[in-house]
Amino acid sequence: MPGGAGEPGTRVVLRPLATPLPLGFLGLVLATTVFSAVQLGWIPPDQGRVAAITAIAATVPLQLIASVIGFLTRDPIAATGMGVLAGAWAVTGLATLTTRPGATSAGLGVLLVTAGIALLIPVGVALSSKVVAAAVMASTAGRFVSTGIYEMSGSPAWKVTAGWVGLLAAVIALYAAAAFELEGTRERTVLPVGRRGKGRAAMAGKGPLEPAELVEEAGVRPQL
Repeated sequence: MPGGAGEPGTRVVLRPLATPLPLGFLGLVLATTVFSAVQLGWIPPDQGRVAAITAIAATVPLQLIASVIGFLTRDPIAATGMGVLAGAWAVTGLATLTTRPGATSAGLGVLLVTAGIALLIPVGVALSSKVVAAAVMASTAGRFVSTGIYEMSGSPAWKVTAGWVGLLAAVIALYAAAAFELEGTRERTVLPVGRRGKGRAAMAGKGPLEPAELVEEAGVRPQL
């Protein structure tokens, strides 16, 4: 931006980065759908190994990429939420691979319940800017908690509940991925994503671009 008379000008160059949310949400769809198929008895219990491999080889890398890009774009929903999801799916996949088909693990259950509670932090942040993203995180939190309770109790009812909640999370994640993908490619909202506050302002091209406000931005201020 140009300075006043006799003052040097300052040019701000921004690196174009796409939203990482569709990538992370589609990664979620892959793992939660296959695990739900096992929990609901649609495929044999020994196919849990396929679900575990899906989580480790597909979902975790995709969500780690989404988390890193989230940090680069200063999107706390993608950065924190996808990071927690990647870690939880990695442990779930490894635990499933190393136990016999159909077995439960109280330790895994505690981890999943804790991960579900941890996801409530990005959910709370997302509610003030992107409601649909918050819905994905909230449904996934429910998926983790219900699965965790099943792992700790061995209750068939909780197993079925976890499967259906997992499918609900997959449906919401598919919608959210499509909505954010269309919004990014067409540069306008096509499917509602529930943008509010700063989320709506960002889509309208409004933001902290004044010099006095830029000083407070992450990467500009001396300490995060």
